[in-house]
Amino acid sequence: MIAGTWRMALEGVSKGAHMLATGASAGDAVTEAVRAVEDYPLYKSVGLGGLPNGACQVELDGAFMDGDTLDFGAVAAVKDVKNPVSLARRLSTERFNCFLVGAGAEDFARVELFEMCNMLTERAKRAFEIRSRKVRESNLSPYDGHDTVGVVALDSSGSMACATSTSGLFMKRPGRVGDSPLCGSGLYADSRFGAAVATGLGEEIMKGVLSYETVRSMGEGLDPDSASRRSLKSFIDRRIQAGRRVGAISILCCSRDGRVGVATNVEFSFVIARRDSPAKVYLVSPDGDGVKIQEAPVEWLEAYERRIKLPPEEVF
Repeated sequence: MIAGTWRMALEGVSKGAHMLATGASAGDAVTEAVRAVEDYPLYKSVGLGGLPNGACQVELDGAFMDGDTLDFGAVAAVKDVKNPVSLARRLSTERFNCFLVGAGAEDFARVELFEMCNMLTERAKRAFEIRSRKVRESNLSPYDGHDTVGVVALDSSGSMACATSTSGLFMKRPGRVGDSPLCGSGLYADSRFGAAVATGLGEEIMKGVLSYETVRSMGEGLDPDSASRRSLKSFIDRRIQAGRRVGAISILCCSRDGRVGVATNVEFSFVIARRDSPAKVYLVSPDGDGVKIQEAPVEWLEAYERRIKLPPEEVF
């Protein structure tokens, strides 16, 4: 079983599912699934073509976790690294220095011969120019487009793994890091219980350590749906009691027996593939204390394909 956040994970999840069917490990499957998203320039919140920060630089975050060993690796605020998730996985093999940021991560990538390239595409640069002008002229909030790709997988041996990658908030302050590369916040895996990833406003998610909380709840015996929804509801209730607004948050998780759960306070999509069925996209929306889930209709999928190919002038 393999599942990923947002429609953009479809091609990667399909690739990961094929790998799992031919005996690959969960770690290999999630890494390759995320790489597929990083490599496609029209997915504007991850990897190549990711939306730039306030200085028109693409800074990327990524992480990997092995559920068998709890080995974890991450990078944050890195520039010019083509596949942050692969660098994060390499770092997960280190006993020390498993989380590197900025220039330190970039130097390590060069020493280890990782592929480096300019991640700022002309399309992303044009989006920045358009949005910057509208922010100045209309007093808009600059922050937008912060969808993280997160993938969880369970392989035939019962091992679990998860990985994340993102370019973070559009027009964020240089050096800003969200939840995606933080162990326990953007992702967590423990093969004894399950794995979880989160997407949304990182400044919120990191306050609740929501991926860890979801896996911990599965360890207490809750099913994936109940675990993810309890984690999210408890956090939202706590923030509201403190007089704070809560941003967008979605959680995707999987239990050790392959059941998948989701929780969200916004409209959300995810992709799942199982041994006996191909990858499918599902739409999720809040529904009281739970969620409403439906398979994405053909019309929605076709509209998505058209939308991601629109010129920046029609999007931003």
